[in-house]
Order: sequence, then C-alpha cells, then structure tokens
Amino acid sequence: MKLTAHPDGAGTLSIHAEGALTIYEAAEARAALLALVDGVSRVELDLADVGEIDSAGLQLLLATARTLGAGFSLKRPGPAVVEAIELLGLARHLPIAA
Repeated sequence: MKLTAHPDGAGTLSIHAEGALTIYEAAEARAALLALVDGVSRVELDLADVGEIDSAGLQLLLATARTLGAGFSLKRPGPAVVEAIELLGLARHLPIAA
C-alpha cells in the first residue's frame, strides 16, 4: 500500500492511500500511517484507490480513528471499503467526510 500525505495549510493532513489494505499490507501500512499522523490533530484518509480491505485493514482504520478521535475521517472510500464498514456496523466509528 502506498500512502501519500498532502497538508492543506490549515491544520488538516490529507493522506491518499493506494492499493490493498489487507493482512499482507497492514503491518507496513500501520507503521507508515502512524509516522504520518504523529503530531497531527486532523486527518482525512482518502481511500478512493483502495480496492480491497479485510479485517486487518479495518483494525488499522479503527486504531487510527481511536488515536485521533474526532480529528479523523475517511474520504472517498470505494465500494469495497464502504461494504466492509457497513457489513460490520462500523460507520459510527469510521466517519466518512462529505
């Protein structure tokens, strides 16, 4: 999984994720994501180019949401991500930005 950070200059860090977010990528993605969000209070995680997600990927998203609290949201999640979130009833824990 490739993560690219784009600060907006107003205190929000937008991170674009590309690739799969499965058990095979979760450990590496976790380290990279935690490094990017360190010291940041607001993060939008753009998941438009994430085509596959599993429980390990969802755990990573939940851990990031727990770390950042209200300052974390998902942006443009693809169908696979939305389906997984809805199937497991995680929408209240993983807010999607408008």
